[in-house]
Amino acid sequence: MSELETMFEELKRGADEILPEEELLEKLKSGRPLKIKAGFDPTAPDLHLGHTVLINKLRQFQQYGHEVIFLIGDFTGMIGDPTGKNATRKPLTREDVLKNAETYKEQVFKILDPEKTTIAFNSEWCEELGAAGMIKLASHSTVARMLERDDFKKRYSNEQPIAIHEFLYPLVQGYDSVALESDFELGGTDQRFNLLMGRELQKHYGQKPQTVLMMPLLEGLDGVNKMSKSLNNYVGITETPGVMYQKLLSLPDSMMWRYHELLSFKSLEEVEQLKQDVENGKNPQEVKKAFALEIIERFHGKEAAANAHKGAGNIIKEGEVPEGTPEVEVSLEGAEQFPIGAIINRAGLAANSAQAKDMLKNGRVKVDWEVVEPSLMMKPGKYLIQAGKKKIAYVTLR
Repeated sequence: MSELETMFEELKRGADEILPEEELLEKLKSGRPLKIKAGFDPTAPDLHLGHTVLINKLRQFQQYGHEVIFLIGDFTGMIGDPTGKNATRKPLTREDVLKNAETYKEQVFKILDPEKTTIAFNSEWCEELGAAGMIKLASHSTVARMLERDDFKKRYSNEQPIAIHEFLYPLVQGYDSVALESDFELGGTDQRFNLLMGRELQKHYGQKPQTVLMMPLLEGLDGVNKMSKSLNNYVGITETPGVMYQKLLSLPDSMMWRYHELLSFKSLEEVEQLKQDVENGKNPQEVKKAFALEIIERFHGKEAAANAHKGAGNIIKEGEVPEGTPEVEVSLEGAEQFPIGAIINRAGLAANSAQAKDMLKNGRVKVDWEVVEPSLMMKPGKYLIQAGKKKIAYVTLR
């Protein structure tokens, strides 16, 4: 594989959609440094791993010698992004925006090279537009076009209010691409409408339209829902090494390669080799452990990664029931017996059914100190059940 082909495949890695994909290869072939833009509204100062998916992709472009522009939407942040909302978002104050922006800058440089990153604020050109410029910008789109956007369409159909200023958001984000003369814009799949608006406005202003690369929204530790603090399925990049270690080792096996694809800095070839190793008998838990250490080292350093396991909580010792071990009741719902996987899930000893299945498959579930088979069916009674190294409970089946 040639150097250009390798670059092309790495940049496509994990992407949900590239519009249009042939432009990516065409622009790479030009050999010139490209302007790569990604915008972030500083609405929350603490990032989790889901947020870093996009930043990792910026890093890839940066490593290939392209100009990365980390755009902080201090102006758009005061409008409020309507994406995915069924009500008007409360705008941030200038003070809130600037405070959060400083925290963002501190956190993203744990991934991006500060020497090769341009930090920009869109108030620089948006405030210069003034009322006349904003009216001219608004003339480049129509209400019908805005109502093609899924969230606006749903709110309109449900007779929920849409404030006029919300229509300005995608226009202003698109104008950022004009002001920066960007070659590429990166964003999540939920930003599709806004990203394509940038292409349209660049055409209006006589520029060559940017190529759009959309990254997926990372599922959380439950393996189902989008990573979110509100769902408590996240790994925060400022969490302690011990907490990060414990959370990443609880990742369901079914999500292991998804996380490698979107978050690991290992090459595609290295990840493929790991897959083959697991197929040939390597314990998936060892792969997750190495992945956890890679992530922890990125945000806390090598020494913190080496000692992360020490801060991951107290490990249950064989035969010693910890003081304060909880007692839980699980209803068999009239059945004479119930599968062990469903029991540990309902007892709160596993985050979800996928994690329960993984722990059983890897021999990490014990009933009265004996390792059990995944096929075990249990009858009514009281049992001491341990799942993993740190979760244990007296479980009464009724």
